[in-house]
Amino acid sequence: MAASKEPFEVQGRIDFINEHRILRLDQESSDFLSSRGQVAVDLLGDFEGHTIVIDPDGRRGHWIDLEAEQAPEINAEQGAIITLAMQPSAQWPETSVPDDLAQALDQASDLDSTWTSLTPMARWEWVRWVGSTKNLDTRQRRVEVSISKLRDGKRRPCCFDLSSCTTPELAKSGKLIE
Repeated sequence: MAASKEPFEVQGRIDFINEHRILRLDQESSDFLSSRGQVAVDLLGDFEGHTIVIDPDGRRGHWIDLEAEQAPEINAEQGAIITLAMQPSAQWPETSVPDDLAQALDQASDLDSTWTSLTPMARWEWVRWVGSTKNLDTRQRRVEVSISKLRDGKRRPCCFDLSSCTTPELAKSGKLIE
């Protein structure tokens, strides 16, 4: 099924990965989305007013982080099938910048206009790249590299793959944990 700019519905199953609550979309719903990567959508119906980002699962499917700042409050038990009405969003929501990256950006006052001139999607990519490792040394290095690259005029992280740069507690080798 082709992606649409019109409102549509997706279905998914409530699941937990390491005590983290997600909605795994069924394959038909994932196939309806406009991209194999991240997709920003505006929720409709009961959750009107929420703009969320749907993440790739590394297996040609998608999932929704029900613990994300922008997530709708869905009161359902594990295994429940949920249907959400949505439409493609004209704008990406802002991401929460983690403390370590925020502090580095605050200390790099020369980058104030650079950071704010990035698209919200590009800011999401920087945040995801920094956060996609469990290793604290690697994370600190990514913060430092982010500042260096931004100073060099880079607008996005190098070699960034949305399906492999995800929360390390939820994915392994770019694939959402089953």
